[in-house]
Amino acid sequence: MTGADVLLLALGAVAVGSGALVVGTRHLVRAGLYLVVCLGAVAGLYLVLTAELLAWVQVLVYVGAVVVLLLFAVMLTRAPIGASTDLDRPGWPAALIGGGTGAGLTLLLIDAFRWSRVDLPTPGTAERLGTEIFGRWVLPFEVLSVLLLSALVGAIAISVRIPGRRR
Repeated sequence: MTGADVLLLALGAVAVGSGALVVGTRHLVRAGLYLVVCLGAVAGLYLVLTAELLAWVQVLVYVGAVVVLLLFAVMLTRAPIGASTDLDRPGWPAALIGGGTGAGLTLLLIDAFRWSRVDLPTPGTAERLGTEIFGRWVLPFEVLSVLLLSALVGAIAISVRIPGRRR
């Protein structure tokens, strides 16, 4: 077992552990911060796999934008910051479904690959990725940015209180 394997296992354990904390905590803001740890560990996994561009995109887009947007929405809508009693539900159905799905996917992957080696394609470059994104995929990229902007404007419009208007 090499050092890269040990690092992959450690970062994977951090990602899975913090992901479990995201869904297991009753504090909404703490869930957002655990999500930062989980996504940071995934970025670390990308770095170990020598996908530096993907790691930085993970940090910039997901950690930097999505989590900040989540926390901004929580604070903007004045959601409860502390422990929430309405999140007190039994966890066994979710654990059963999640465990069954995980076991099914594991069996599917083992059956599909049967521990065989897969030839990897030639590694991509940032130039080739940029050409693909801003060449062929520029329209979906821009539609996504307009969608995120409209969601932000909608959140602001919902949270604004107009004097004299009942909710």
